Amino acid sequence: MTAATADDVGPDRARVVLVTGGSRGIGLACARWFLDRGDRVAVTSRSGTVDEDLDVPADRLLSLPCDVTVAADVERAFSTVEEAWGPVEVLVANAGITRDTLILRMGEDAWSDVIDADLTGVFRVTKRAVSKMLRLHRGRIIMMSSVGAFLGSPGQANYAAAKAGLVGMARSVAREVASRSITVNVVAPGLVSTDMLAALGDERIGAMAAQVPLGRVATPEDVAAAVGFLASPEAGYVTGVVLPVDGGLAMGL
Repeated sequence: MTAATADDVGPDRARVVLVTGGSRGIGLACARWFLDRGDRVAVTSRSGTVDEDLDVPADRLLSLPCDVTVAADVERAFSTVEEAWGPVEVLVANAGITRDTLILRMGEDAWSDVIDADLTGVFRVTKRAVSKMLRLHRGRIIMMSSVGAFLGSPGQANYAAAKAGLVGMARSVAREVASRSITVNVVAPGLVSTDMLAALGDERIGAMAAQVPLGRVATPEDVAAAVGFLASPEAGYVTGVVLPVDGGLAMGL
């Protein structure tokens, strides 16, 4: 009998997946992608609930409260998943916030809150996941960055810094854990149809979408498909990469 590897997936090999920030938008679409393929999925959010009814058996879905800026919350969430199903094999580090304002108006709190949630929060969940993946000799970690990390956007110095920092973190961790068949990758979405984008209004969204070579805003499902690929057997030899899902908006950067 051969040892299990990260690619031992399929109908009889349901994996344990944890999606942070999974109550809505991109995170919820990612959770649905894995559930549709038979995996067991734990979704975390500050509220501990999801915005839509996911029609799956209760033994395949956990919805847990977790603030990634609180180390005790992260430990509690992982421990709950492990007690129910065993170690997390796929981590989608999606949780994040924005506190947009121009640099001269940006207070220390606006800077540190975003860095703590969007960068340090990913460090916390990644470190906790890796601690068990190393023993399993398999695992997939996907960090959610943004096109803003490469293009820059007025009023988002804090957000862009955090999302750019994920690239360096992912590549460093990828080198650390590659010998244990653990891959670490980054997805960088562009404009995505979420509540956050909708708040900008139709006129501004239209102007922004006009800059996208493919001429449209992405759906959360577009991003989830890219995440799913990086977690799939077909991506077993892919690590340390940044996969843009931006319709060509930041091509060449």
